[in-house]
Amino acid sequence: MPSTSLIAKNTLALYFRQILIMLVSLYTVRVVLNTLGAEDYGIYNVVAGVVVLFSFVNNAMATSVQRFLNFYLGKNDTEKTRNVYSASLVIHGCICLIFVVLAETAGLWFVNAKLNIPAGRSDAAFWCYQAAVITTLANIMRVPYNAVIIAYEKMSFFAGLSIVEAVLKLAVVFLLKITLLDKLVFYSFLLAGVSFIILAIYKFYCNKNFEIAHYRRNQDKGLGKELVSFSGWSLFGAVANMANSQGTNIVLNIFTNVTVNAAMGIANQVNAAVYSFVSNFQTAFNPQLVKSYAAGEKEEFNQLIFRTAKFSFLLLWIIVLPLSLNLNALLTLWLKNVPEYSVGFVQLILICSLIDCMTYPIAVAVQASGNIKFYQIIISCFIFANLPLSILFLFVGMPPYSVLFIRFFLCLFIFVFRVLYLNFSQSFPVKNFIFQVLLRCTVTVVISFFITKLLASHFSGLGYFFCSCLFSVFSIIVLSFPILFTPEERKYVFSFIRKFRR
Repeated sequence: MPSTSLIAKNTLALYFRQILIMLVSLYTVRVVLNTLGAEDYGIYNVVAGVVVLFSFVNNAMATSVQRFLNFYLGKNDTEKTRNVYSASLVIHGCICLIFVVLAETAGLWFVNAKLNIPAGRSDAAFWCYQAAVITTLANIMRVPYNAVIIAYEKMSFFAGLSIVEAVLKLAVVFLLKITLLDKLVFYSFLLAGVSFIILAIYKFYCNKNFEIAHYRRNQDKGLGKELVSFSGWSLFGAVANMANSQGTNIVLNIFTNVTVNAAMGIANQVNAAVYSFVSNFQTAFNPQLVKSYAAGEKEEFNQLIFRTAKFSFLLLWIIVLPLSLNLNALLTLWLKNVPEYSVGFVQLILICSLIDCMTYPIAVAVQASGNIKFYQIIISCFIFANLPLSILFLFVGMPPYSVLFIRFFLCLFIFVFRVLYLNFSQSFPVKNFIFQVLLRCTVTVVISFFITKLLASHFSGLGYFFCSCLFSVFSIIVLSFPILFTPEERKYVFSFIRKFRR
């Protein structure tokens, strides 16, 4: 059984990190939006999105490196773990070279020839693009170090450095307010500088604290090929995710304008802040999932999937419910000037995240086995379908919301496929998952929503805000114990809380 104490400690560190980062992020987004304006903020989002499109190879390799480090640590094979680290450094160096070539040729042409950039801002967009390229290079080389820290479950350092990064970005915002230079260009290059500072700290810490984190000429040639082969199938998912997020953002720019991009940027920021509370919890559980699979603990492996799915959904719903009931007021309070479409975009993205969070541990379970070829092809097709369907809908005159409605229905298809595939490949108990996770989560959502709406409807103004938040949290917590959790999970929750308090 995984260490409840370790998971509680790691979750606590990650939640402390996230609370601080969220507060800093909320403030910085507000200041950046008001300082740059909706137009320049939209330019930054769409230009940076083009750069991210060309980093899809890195995203695939990040999944591969994390999986193999967790797997061989679960088998207590230090030699293999060291070889994985060394191979990943070489591979990511090659990815940097490929990325620069693609970004400075095809990517630069696309920015200059195809994007809808307002008149007079072409030069600023060019330099913003170059800064985004530099930032991405630093993030690519950060992957092996980040994977080592997560594999060894050193979440306290991971949390602390994330806070340092947030503080540095906050300093960038203050400098942005007083600079006399072009604010968009200045902001972009300062963020690039922050990325390289964080990369240097990651490297220093890993080299000093982990025996495996020292490059050596890799004697296991087959391992490098295995890493690339695994990432090759993950590459389908990485390309599809890029098309789903950044690709649709670019399509929105082509068919609409940069103000809509600003609204999508706001929606993505809100979703990232909200979902990060869940991803922190999942990050603490992920190494345990892969290690339990490597150790052959089948029953514990399935229980971890159930537990992670339920807790992930609960943590997200306890934030999404009060947020959705007060979204318009909160966005106005946060941003002052809320770009059109922001409210609808946020609501739809959060619904998609609620669906995704339940099957995320299933995706990790599939990756743990290493047999991902067929899985990645089908999942990638579902995810990628969002891009051509979005182009079609926008072309025939559908509103920008249609992009996220398409994503919602595709999320439902992905949910069904993931569950059925794990049953086919690893004899996953589908019926138990439906009754213990899906049905229980659905009942909790429906009852808590109507209770909160009914009780909060008697208030208005500030009273409505506080009461809706209070009733949301109270109703979800009260309903979770009799409806969502099994007796064994209730014991686990109490054990987790005791460890958490210590």
